[in-house]
Amino acid sequence: MTIFVDMDDVLADTFGKHIAWYNRDFNQNLKRDDIISGEVYDNVPEAHKESVRQHAWTPGFFTELEPLPGSIEVMEALYHRHEVYVATAATQFPNSLKEKSIWLAKYFPFIDWQHQIMCGHKFILRGDLLIDDRTYNLEKFKGDTLLFTNPHNSTETGYKRVSNWEEIGNILLKPQYELSQI
Repeated sequence: MTIFVDMDDVLADTFGKHIAWYNRDFNQNLKRDDIISGEVYDNVPEAHKESVRQHAWTPGFFTELEPLPGSIEVMEALYHRHEVYVATAATQFPNSLKEKSIWLAKYFPFIDWQHQIMCGHKFILRGDLLIDDRTYNLEKFKGDTLLFTNPHNSTETGYKRVSNWEEIGNILLKPQYELSQI
């Protein structure tokens, strides 16, 4: 099976980094649980929104992300059983291409450069499964999809959801796993 996995807010806690930097910059105590829907910048005072939007443009933002719990272990198991690629939008922000490569080498060294797709649009991908937190990436994908739950996609419907890597492992690492089970 060919599986494509997004990086931001699927493998890496980008949402959490936005919150941490917002709290640091404005001496706040915003928590993920405080955010029911929307982006982080949708949940801060108007005067702080632009600062949060600029995080991804700041050198070091992508290299400082933390892996989501269980992502390393489940990805390694998937990588040894299937054809797994990290497919991440890496051309929108000037630093992200290099920083995402560095991040993947640090936390996912078993994913060689030939299994890293740094791209813009993901509709060009052809495979069996795409795991992503953005429905605009899932809607044109020709295979099966899993929507990785995040506050910014809380109102989206019509997709099979997963909320963590334990759920992904339970679905994709079953001995008798079939795509029809998604």
